[in-house]
Amino acid sequence: MAAQQLRTRKLTIIAQDPSVMVNGKILRTEVEIPAEELQPGPWGYRVHTVDFDSSTDTLYQPLKYPALKDRANGDPFKGASDARLLSDPNFHAQNTYAIVMRILARFEFALGRRVSWNFYGHQIKVAPHAFADANAFYSERDQALLFGYFPGRNRMVYCCLSHDIVAHETTHALLDGLRERYTDPSSPEQAAFHEGFADIVALLSVFSLPGIVETIIDLQAPRRNRSQIARDLLTIEALRNSMLLGLAKEMGQELPAVRGNVLRRSVELVPSRDYIKQKEYEEPHRRGEILVAAVMNAFLGVWVKRLEALGQVAPGVLDRGRVVEEGANIADYLLTMVIRALDYAPPVNLEFCDFLSAILTSDREINSNDAKYKFRETLRKSFVSYGIDPRSAGTESDPGIWSGPDGQISNERIRFESLQRDPDEVFRFIWDNRKSLRLYENAYSRVLSVRPCLRIGPDGFALRETVAEYMQILDLQASELSRLGIVVPKDMPKNQEVRLSGGGALIFDEYGKLKFHINNQLSDHDRQSQRIEYLWGYGYYRNPASFRNFASLHRQRATSLTSFSREDW
Repeated sequence: MAAQQLRTRKLTIIAQDPSVMVNGKILRTEVEIPAEELQPGPWGYRVHTVDFDSSTDTLYQPLKYPALKDRANGDPFKGASDARLLSDPNFHAQNTYAIVMRILARFEFALGRRVSWNFYGHQIKVAPHAFADANAFYSERDQALLFGYFPGRNRMVYCCLSHDIVAHETTHALLDGLRERYTDPSSPEQAAFHEGFADIVALLSVFSLPGIVETIIDLQAPRRNRSQIARDLLTIEALRNSMLLGLAKEMGQELPAVRGNVLRRSVELVPSRDYIKQKEYEEPHRRGEILVAAVMNAFLGVWVKRLEALGQVAPGVLDRGRVVEEGANIADYLLTMVIRALDYAPPVNLEFCDFLSAILTSDREINSNDAKYKFRETLRKSFVSYGIDPRSAGTESDPGIWSGPDGQISNERIRFESLQRDPDEVFRFIWDNRKSLRLYENAYSRVLSVRPCLRIGPDGFALRETVAEYMQILDLQASELSRLGIVVPKDMPKNQEVRLSGGGALIFDEYGKLKFHINNQLSDHDRQSQRIEYLWGYGYYRNPASFRNFASLHRQRATSLTSFSREDW
């Protein structure tokens, strides 16, 4: 087969974390990723692995990969021993490259288009052994994913060998490219969304691998059967304790702060509408755990519901292969749902209620019939059980989905072809319809992106859309905000400079007709008042630098600092 005909290739990775073992062996798998001719590194068209250790001033010699036409030798670590996987820097480089490419491919599949990084460059740098520290983070300034290492109980622990950590940091980078304003100081939920969403992608991407689900589904069971599994191990509570909590405990042996404790806390959050009202959950990492808990409990809920339709192969026993297949398929579909929802979420001042309506609407558009799995109903109920109600009322048949645009929308002066790719043409559309779209005319307005999409539904149906996002900015003094109906804290100086922001996502159908205008308006005085009160209370206006970057956020998470002064945050 000619090299240009190959669409994918397989590379070996560690599928979870080296501390998670079954029968004394590390969990590994071969993942399918986009095929490309690799330069030593691996170095491809989107990812450039540069294995430089700044702590020891060491540049590791990269491995040369065979040409794709030599398919028998395409994976240099297939069948390698556990000892080699743990010790060989070249495998560490391959592990990070393959996981980054797999997550990138999942985003592009879900969104129906190429996804860019949020910096001027096509390739993100990846440093598997960047420094000697229990930390890992995405750095926009360095255009890089940086992974640390540190001494464990029995061996050196490498963050680059944890699937969860690599997938988590890759998601940060991709989300930053898709929604660059989500790192702006805004609300506790926007600050929490980056962390919670990255955790969700990391978890669901693991559970969408059938071989891994088969291995960890009864991780703590005393007796395991290769072909069958007991029905009493397949309740929501049993799966939460064995598959999720059991996995968190295993990871916590070596990565207790970087990942294990965080995952454990999320899984242990049983449904309650009280968390979101509690003070401790204003801290972004704790707030993000609510989002993770809502999605992962929906995952378990759909899975258990589907298993009720499976026939028993013996009294109290189900076919293990069918159970695993259902679980992996559900995780894969949920992963697609949450990624695709990004296009249907407002580009600024995001809250969890917005994201829930985005998930429900984006899935309804591609899959109108949800009768088989009831993903939307289960997700909505799970979110509501954690105190997260959808932002939109929706319809009787589809509660929670976004409503269509208000007012009369005109396309008379718009060129359809340009509307699919040209920010200036989109701005012309917005300006012509500024009254109906309730644009605040006196603010600085800018179209951030225009993205044509081709999405494929579960029935093979193709949905063509164009997604555009815009934002508005207005700088005022505190004394001027009352004329917009915005309430400021009593102790805020009248001459305090305050920046208001708003914006929206526009979803056009294949004929250029506006389907949805998903927005958080600059003139929404209730949300703006809450945002200013939150930022003032946490010291942002007195010390903007106190709002941490990704490196500081992850170091705080790694050292388990969940109690700190409001001024420090």
